[in-house]
Amino acid sequence: MAKVKFNPWEMALEQLDAVAGKMKLDPDIHAILRKPRRALIVSIPTKMDDGSVKVFEGYRVQHSSTRGPCKGGIRYHQDVTLDEVKALAMWMTWKCSVVNIPYGGGKGGVVCNPKEMSQGEIERMTRRFASEINVIIGPEKDIPAPDVNTNPQTMAWIMDTYSMNKGYCVPHVITGKPLEIGGSLGRNVATAQGCFYTIQAAVKKMRTTLKNKKVAVQGYGNAGFFAAKFLHDAGAKVVAVSDSKGGIYNAKGINPETAMEHKRKTTTVVGLKGTSKITNEELLECNCDILVPAALENVIQADNARRVKAKIIAEAANGPTTPEADAVFRAKKTICIPDILANAGGVTVSYFEWVQGLQGFFWTEKEVFHHLKGIMGRAFEDTWDTAKREKCDLRTAAYILAVSRVAEATKLRGIYP
Repeated sequence: MAKVKFNPWEMALEQLDAVAGKMKLDPDIHAILRKPRRALIVSIPTKMDDGSVKVFEGYRVQHSSTRGPCKGGIRYHQDVTLDEVKALAMWMTWKCSVVNIPYGGGKGGVVCNPKEMSQGEIERMTRRFASEINVIIGPEKDIPAPDVNTNPQTMAWIMDTYSMNKGYCVPHVITGKPLEIGGSLGRNVATAQGCFYTIQAAVKKMRTTLKNKKVAVQGYGNAGFFAAKFLHDAGAKVVAVSDSKGGIYNAKGINPETAMEHKRKTTTVVGLKGTSKITNEELLECNCDILVPAALENVIQADNARRVKAKIIAEAANGPTTPEADAVFRAKKTICIPDILANAGGVTVSYFEWVQGLQGFFWTEKEVFHHLKGIMGRAFEDTWDTAKREKCDLRTAAYILAVSRVAEATKLRGIYP
């Protein structure tokens, strides 16, 4: 069956509306939370290497700043849309709230294919984009970070562009920077580390261990690779991994570092010796105990959800599971650790990086992971307890927890003027 193309913004609203009804949210607060506070569309004229000028389109959306500055990544992808960025900004609001850090949600994106661009073209586009969104970002207003197809180097260019416009260095305008210019230790593995902590907690609730649990990871970028590595190091058996070009499977297990070394040499995990080729769709349905979707949105829909064999799904990606698929998992009693909890490690360590930048005092990696484990552990327990109390799944529980915190802050602050 062909995949249905979902609108992520409609999906985000459907999720909010469902939980608002369940928690009997004040209709006025509900109406406020359904709209992003601000959405900026910019044109990005960029000189290409051949001397021509190409005009890209970029977005920065701020969903909420009720609990603190907006926070959220910037992605470069040919399929970026304003609705996608709006949805991601809303999800960031809930993500920051569920782990109880003082941020609201923001997100940015540029419609481009960086894989077909040179480093110089990407830098010139990035700097022009940073200049265009300069009017709404800032360490007290909106702090961007890396996302799909962006990285510490991209963040360094944005920080430098913002700082040059200000006339002095402003390292805390951005997170996910290189260590040499104010980045935080542990930030490169934070999303995966946080995801790993939630999987550990879920396995413990099931009164079992990670030893020999079969794991499949869809998406072998930074988050997917490190999630696979941490699970492998904890005794689990990684049986399948994939990237945009396809996947590989070996029932006896795959060494995550060997797979990544092969990917670095060949640009894909496909073809690794001792493995058989599978599709991304087949990976989702393979024989495994733990499934980690770490790619893009809407990969698990109602039709293939019925064929997913994993007992635990940990969403390292944003929005990989549709509401219809959630209903299937509830009926199957599959534990689905929702994205706003499972991948909140990244924004949590981004928060630590921002705090360190504001103080000019930097932590050891041990301190970073100690604080991350504490925050992720408390957030998981709060979500689990809410699910038990409300007799609902973990996604609904996480939304009840997150939305209630933002709703209460909105009520307390009121409407100005």
